[in-house]
Amino acid sequence: MAYLELNNIYKTYGQGDRETEILSNINLKIEEGEFVAIVGFTGSGKTTLVNLINGLLAPTSGEVLFKGESVIGASHERGVIFQNYSLLPWLTVEQNVFMAVKEAFPQKSKLELKTIVSDYVEMVSLTPAMHKRPKELSGGMRQRVAVARALAMKPEMIIMDEPLGALDALTRGNLQDEILNIWGKDKRTALLITNDVDEGIYMADRIIPLRPGPRATLGPEFKIDLDRPRDKTEMNDNPNFKKTRNAIIEYLMDIGNERKSEAKEEFILPDLRPKDFVNQFKYGMI
Repeated sequence: MAYLELNNIYKTYGQGDRETEILSNINLKIEEGEFVAIVGFTGSGKTTLVNLINGLLAPTSGEVLFKGESVIGASHERGVIFQNYSLLPWLTVEQNVFMAVKEAFPQKSKLELKTIVSDYVEMVSLTPAMHKRPKELSGGMRQRVAVARALAMKPEMIIMDEPLGALDALTRGNLQDEILNIWGKDKRTALLITNDVDEGIYMADRIIPLRPGPRATLGPEFKIDLDRPRDKTEMNDNPNFKKTRNAIIEYLMDIGNERKSEAKEEFILPDLRPKDFVNQFKYGMI
């Protein structure tokens, strides 16, 4: 039995003539401790898929199972880092994280909770902003608060919905490494939704493309044959990195051309720009 299972998932919105099938026949199994990335086009249904896994949405048909039980409603066992910040504007950085930690660990003392909050706020380099409210923070800083809040709850599974896209390259690279460090310590199961192929290859054990909708479905998986821990300064010269990257990009571009021909409309491809990891690392961009 897989840790997370999606069995024959269909999701539609609307009714009657206005009914639109967003996801079609989604089947996915993720084993305990595995790190999986789903890469797809803008507007392909990635966020709908995340919301189904986290229990914020119910499938029209099919079943989502977590540890063998049907997913009904959200749970702190499955921590989500969203695209947007989802911070309470009247609370400080410390208070936003503390509220989540208190919900996850009601048996812990206030001192223990504050220690957890402090550790994770420091992890995302926001200790100097501990007592600031969201309106006093930049967009990147707000996203770092959201990352700290989700990870501080110590979920059994980490679900990330393009969480680092709004960050500068240096912060993005640092948080990629922090997430990998946390994942590596106790191998929590992780699912990353991204439109950055290189990010998926760097972080995941396997990548699965999401074919664009309507009626979006999962494509073939690509296993990442790179030893851990991975070194960004060496990836550009790694033949397995180049081979995997080229295969994924070729598949995504073929899908884009196919859908454009069928629907006579443009699809926004994932980020396919080559990443010069060596120079970005050298000049502090990663």
